[in-house]
Amino acid sequence: MLIYKICTRELWEETERTGVFPGMPIDIADGYVHFSTAEQSEETARKYFSGQKDLVLLTVDTDTLGPELRWEPSSSRARAGDFPHLYGPLLRVAIIAATSFDAAV
Repeated sequence: MLIYKICTRELWEETERTGVFPGMPIDIADGYVHFSTAEQSEETARKYFSGQKDLVLLTVDTDTLGPELRWEPSSSRARAGDFPHLYGPLLRVAIIAATSFDAAV
């Protein structure tokens, strides 16, 4: 299964240099990397990245993440379904695609 992470171009470039995704501020604060499924990605982009430019959508195969990947309910009652959270490092080798995009307003 594929899951997705939205990040800034700056963090993507750092990941390319170091081989490890450093995490967005919310990931660092919460202690895990937040992901979305394909169905959840549009809402995530709208809710957290609206109007932002020069973003990158990372595509990750869940088979590469191991037991550190957990499916957990959203902390927001408005968001339905379980979200994938990674309680460990996101290594560059686990990222199968990085696509540039600008979030819709």
